[in-house]
This record gives sequence, structure tokens and C-alpha cells, in this order.
Amino acid sequence: MYPDEFDYHEAGSVDEALELLGDHAGEEVELLAGGHSLLPAMKTGLSSPDVLIDVGGIDRLHGVSVEDDALVVGAMTRYSDFLDAEAAHEHAPAFAAAVGAVGDEQVRNRGTVGGNLAHADPASDLPGAALASDATVVVEGPDGERSVPAEEFFFGMYATALGPDEILTRVEIPSATDAVGTYAKRASTSSGYAVVGVAVLLETDGETVASARIGANGVMDHGVRLDAAEEALVDESLDEAAIEAAGEAAPETLDSAMVMDDLQASAEFREQTLRVYTKRALRDLREADATVAAD
Repeated sequence: MYPDEFDYHEAGSVDEALELLGDHAGEEVELLAGGHSLLPAMKTGLSSPDVLIDVGGIDRLHGVSVEDDALVVGAMTRYSDFLDAEAAHEHAPAFAAAVGAVGDEQVRNRGTVGGNLAHADPASDLPGAALASDATVVVEGPDGERSVPAEEFFFGMYATALGPDEILTRVEIPSATDAVGTYAKRASTSSGYAVVGVAVLLETDGETVASARIGANGVMDHGVRLDAAEEALVDESLDEAAIEAAGEAAPETLDSAMVMDDLQASAEFREQTLRVYTKRALRDLREADATVAAD
């Protein structure tokens, strides 16, 4: 299958990319990052942009660094480069676990962190981890730069707070060197995408949970926090009773009418899978960190 004809531009800088967006305002324009979602959509006719602006070669959008008390990830940083950065695992353990679960090695060698978040596929692995990690998405547009907390960035299927004249430039993740994190996914057998994915970031105080952040993807049309599950854990030992309570509470704050129901899974199955994989993620953390194991 071949895509419809389109104009291609390779931007050498963020300013040039923004200028191109302005020049083609009113046309259907797509930004090309790793291309793993956009190009298949174009080949199958699901997307037919008039203009492609390739931002993958902009140097300042690549790289992982620690600045002040945050891990800073350039939007065009490939999954494999992120995983190769020791700081990523040290400062953002839940996010790193989710990145490691994306696709296969070929996908991770090409796909990008920023492209994943901007695409906002509800079944992709990173929205839940971004929420669990309290990440901030930084975007640039004609009016300058603005920061958008992950909780305000995702608001629907393939829908984000990113404007049509803006570019996602980097992701900032508060350092979590004192926390433990993980990601558990029930993957689709046909695509590898998440039927349900659960990211967990816990800070402990001795043998009790001092803070808990849990994010999920694949359940609703966008990534969501699991507030009730978090509340069930705080000030508790991470014993089997607390894990059971958190897992059973996982769907409580979600609007059941909005749980996805499609060919991959029914809404009822997704809710039950969310309970199971929340428990699985917490048990994985308990086994990995003996300081919170109490059962």
C-alpha cells in the first residue's frame, strides 16, 4: 500500500519547524518523529496529510540529562537511547520500565519518547507512566514555550493539549532516586500494544508506603491516574492485604461508562484486568524491594 502524495520538509531547528507550521497553516500537516504510528496510518489510508515536517533530525530534541532535580528527555530521543542512559533508570524507574515494554527491539531503535506522547494512542505504554512519574511536557509555539503537566496533557483518544502550531520539545520528570517503580502490561497478542498497562511509583518510609502514584493506559481513551488504588496504599505496609485492597480499588474512580470496549477486550474484561495487573505491579515491586515487604 502506498500513501497519498504529500510535500516533505526536513526541519533543521525548532524555529524552522515552527515557521513551516505557520507557512502551512490551514493545510493538513503532520510532524514526523520516529514514524512508527504515522507511516502505517498513511499507508493504510487512515491518515493523508498534505505536508510532512520531519523533526527527527533536530539536535536539541535528542538526549537524556539530569538538570536540577529532574530528568530531562528530548522529545526525539529514541526509546533505545533512553534505555541506554543510566540516569533514566536511576531517576525515572517507572517511566523507564514502561519504555522498556514498548514494542520490540526494532521499534525501540526507531520510535521516540516525544512521538509516543504526542500521538496519545490510548493503548501505548507511556501515558500511564508519565502520569505515575508526575512528568511535565514542554512545548514550543509561536508565542514561546509552555509547560503542561501530564495530567493536563492527555484528554482523549489521540487528543492532547498540544496545539496545531506547537511542537513537543522535551519531557521533564521529577527525580525519583528514592522511589521504586515498575510497569506491568497485558499485551495484545496481535499487536503488542497494551490492552491494559499499569505503571507504579512508590516512595517508602521504612516499612510503610509514604507516597504512591499509579497510572494506567489501555483502559480509557487516555491515560488515567488510579486515585483510589493510591489511597489504599499510603501509610500501609506493602503486604498482601494492602495489595489486594489497592488492586480491587483500581477501577473505582474511573467512569465505567467510558471504559473502552472493543475487539481487543470488553469493558468488563478490562476492568478485571486492571485489578489483576495493578496487583501484579505491586507484587513485582514488593519482591524487588525487601524494605517494603511485610507479609
